[in-house]
Amino acid sequence: MVLEVVFHSMDQFFSPLLALNPDPSNPFVTIFIIAMIVSIITTLANKYLINHDKMEVLRGEMKVYQDKIREAQKSGDAKAMAKIQSENQDFMQKQSEMMKMQFKPMIVTFAPILLVFYWLTQSVLNKVVISLPPFVYYVLLVPVWKWIYSVLFNYGPGLAEMDPVRFAFVAGWLGWYILCTFTLSQVFRKMIGIKSGM
Repeated sequence: MVLEVVFHSMDQFFSPLLALNPDPSNPFVTIFIIAMIVSIITTLANKYLINHDKMEVLRGEMKVYQDKIREAQKSGDAKAMAKIQSENQDFMQKQSEMMKMQFKPMIVTFAPILLVFYWLTQSVLNKVVISLPPFVYYVLLVPVWKWIYSVLFNYGPGLAEMDPVRFAFVAGWLGWYILCTFTLSQVFRKMIGIKSGM
């Protein structure tokens, strides 16, 4: 009951996006726009919920500590190792602080992303494959992902057995969504000045 209400309310918001597709049976534009919305939300959450200056300082301190450990291990100096071990508590505290910072955006974005996925799996988009232009199909290495999927999951009739002419350049909706989200997230992070690895 609750899930039906959630689905219908989300359907009111996302259904108009289906009309943006040049070909209704190939909703790659809709999935691209949904991926863009999710990417913007997660990027903004990362930008405003993480203190990036403090994170940079903590990363630098942890790198210094790890370098000290390596040097002490190489030299075999017992005194240096003992001194580093005494700093271990401080290191663990900093590591915990970094994890808490990185966790904040995840907590905020987790529920909206779950709702979006729920709508995607319940909507008509779940039953389609995305037909990509040949250039995009090969640049995104879709044949490689299909082969890996077939090897790992040994699936039966499906993408692998489709008519190679009619379905020459297809990807599942989830694969297209993941590729769009990953790419757009990187672009938005660069645009608003979030360094990689944060």
